[in-house]
Amino acid sequence: MYNISETFMVKRNSFKPYYQDQLMVIPSILDELVSRLNPVRIVNDVINRINIQRLLDAYKIKCSSSYYTKMLLNMLVYGYISNVCSSRKLGVACLENINFMWLSGMSFPAHNAIKRFRGIRLKDVLRNIFEEVVKLLADAGLLKTVVI
Repeated sequence: MYNISETFMVKRNSFKPYYQDQLMVIPSILDELVSRLNPVRIVNDVINRINIQRLLDAYKIKCSSSYYTKMLLNMLVYGYISNVCSSRKLGVACLENINFMWLSGMSFPAHNAIKRFRGIRLKDVLRNIFEEVVKLLADAGLLKTVVI
């Protein structure tokens, strides 16, 4: 004889725990959340190797402080690589995207600061910086060069 309760037993889903409001006792370290093979690390390494003295010379001493130049440059280069190009989208990415959070060191520049950096500071030196970045990537074998 069949046991009706066994025959018609409904299998229940087993979900993993979900605690959206749980506080973290030990905060995550951003460095642990970004893979060692992530392209954001390559961008950071390349920007840290290039000479940005001409870019630094574009700043004049003022009363207010500016965001760190290499951080903004990192954000722009990684933004171009990941198809996040507008100043507004870059500002939002710093709030929402772990790679941009890592690059910015949890700084959250407003779109106006990014726009001024790109339009005023980078205006005269962008080509030189871009050429140096491309050269470093090619030397590292991360970029194919084609002679035209």
